[in-house]
Amino acid sequence: MASPPLHLGLVFGGASGEHAVSIRSATTVLAALRRGANAERYSVSCFYIDQRGSWWPPEVADAVLASGQPADPDTPCTAPAHSGFRGFPPPALEVELWFPVLHGPNGEDGTIQGLFTLMQVPFVGSGVLGSAVGMDKQAMKAAFAAAGLPQVPYACVEATELQGDAEGLLDRLERQLGYPCFVKPANMGSSVGISKARDRSELLAGLHLAAALDPRLVVEQGVTARELECAVLGTTALRASVLGEICFEADWYDYTTKYSEGLSHTVIPARVPEAVSERVRAMAITACRAVAATGLSRVDVFYTEASGEIWLNEINTLPGFTSQSMYPMLWEATGLPLEELVHSLVEGARESFAHSTATGGVSP
Repeated sequence: MASPPLHLGLVFGGASGEHAVSIRSATTVLAALRRGANAERYSVSCFYIDQRGSWWPPEVADAVLASGQPADPDTPCTAPAHSGFRGFPPPALEVELWFPVLHGPNGEDGTIQGLFTLMQVPFVGSGVLGSAVGMDKQAMKAAFAAAGLPQVPYACVEATELQGDAEGLLDRLERQLGYPCFVKPANMGSSVGISKARDRSELLAGLHLAAALDPRLVVEQGVTARELECAVLGTTALRASVLGEICFEADWYDYTTKYSEGLSHTVIPARVPEAVSERVRAMAITACRAVAATGLSRVDVFYTEASGEIWLNEINTLPGFTSQSMYPMLWEATGLPLEELVHSLVEGARESFAHSTATGGVSP
């Protein structure tokens, strides 16, 4: 007799600047979970977290996915028979395994992973530690430095410094990094809040922009390099995909370029020497281990062809699954189609949970 399908909870949206991207990613993941053999393996209930942080049950979540647009919690027709919950709506308590498709703060930073851990229910992706360290760029860079991984010169900044000696801060950053440089909030993704500074006035404006989103900032020296990405999959045993390259005409890979059709394209596999590919793949796995990332991650690097230098840029522990997202495309090119990829992620979550339970822990 066949086993009953595993009840998955697909949670998306979230109170972050990447809310819209999460909806697009969730649409892709849900379709893969309901296709082919997965349709018999899994029963999927969707849960939507609105931009205020309230949870909405499957009826509302399905409507959001169908429209592709965030729900307005102030509009009565959003859910005629339901209201948003600050905690779980009742059907969520029946979920056997969670598949978070959340990007940015309140979803990728260890917060929801902590909730699932306390509930002692398995979930896809990194645990609390890997998610938190991988999300915060200051902590991430410190972990990479401790592991001896090469990075471009950078400086950590606290937003409060702008309220004190702003001129002194600008002087320090100019001495350390020069121009151009990039200013980033420490805890945002999808290039949200990132700006390129070519002079002192742009640097000050960029710091204020980033500080409005996060009290912790990172400023990085600009380099002329190719941008390569590698997908990593697995729990105890990690494996790396083929490499991909992001190509674009814009000055840099900002949010608009990243998510607008026709403004960028990918080359998979990246046209680099095999030795470079092997170095990047090994670096990607080392980066995951440095921050305790498991399940799925996308690791981004800079590669300078003339010198052969490779710098680790960042890790994303819940990478996008949109139609333009590298993570699923890289695995497709490596021989793992989307339906099999999401199945592997679920199986990995079950394996990680079983291992942690057997060893007396509750978190992957």
